[in-house]
Amino acid sequence: MNIAECRAVITGASGGIGQALVAALLLEGAQLLLVGRQAEALQTLAEANPGKVTVVAADICQRSGREAVVAAAQRFGGINTLINAAGVNHFGLLEQHDESAIAELIELNVTATLQLTHRLLPLLRQPKRALLVNLGSTFGSIGYPGFSAYCASKFALRGFSEALRRELADTQIKVLYFAPRATRTSMNAAQVVAMNDELNVAMDEPHSVALQLLVAIHREEEERYLGWPEQLFVRLNSLLPRLVDQVLRKQLPIIQRFARSKP
Repeated sequence: MNIAECRAVITGASGGIGQALVAALLLEGAQLLLVGRQAEALQTLAEANPGKVTVVAADICQRSGREAVVAAAQRFGGINTLINAAGVNHFGLLEQHDESAIAELIELNVTATLQLTHRLLPLLRQPKRALLVNLGSTFGSIGYPGFSAYCASKFALRGFSEALRRELADTQIKVLYFAPRATRTSMNAAQVVAMNDELNVAMDEPHSVALQLLVAIHREEEERYLGWPEQLFVRLNSLLPRLVDQVLRKQLPIIQRFARSKP
């Protein structure tokens, strides 16, 4: 899709990757409807880009929040792109997590994302061409210690993307699954950054991730995975999971040490 023709709803627009994506899309001439819970951050984006950005401060985990997004999209004059970028991450061993934190993670990363997509599909059916982009993760293909709940949510989002792509195969809506690797955003706590440094795990800057996403949108790629050797490990994990087990088993003591350390 031509980026200049995009009329896009972006959830999680006030997050690290979200803000970088907004900046990149605006440079290419897109019209954006930004959704997030941080009203002040969204308003700052709107004031900096008059006439190009509309904002909706809404919690998509709430029915009222999803209804507010649908109403705003209708007032926006219709949409041809939905980018589901809202998400949260918790690093730690599963036994350390609070039950409510697990529920909140699944609710935002999976349930609310599916529910909002369900509500916006009728609007995406109206233009001659439309895109649905789900922001996944390398951890949607590789189960990684210390991120069990997050991995579960991204595995679910990848499966949702695959199933919906097949469900909509006879329509004009294309479903894209975009999977970054570790990225330097506030979603990753300092202990995660320190652990990645010790394990020599590369972390991308949000701006570079956003530019890669624009390429995927322009090419309408069904799937795009970022980073090397992450792309290789995704492939290996699908074909030779025991090999990946062995690699991660060697990393496990380091992961456990950082997971058990105080933030």
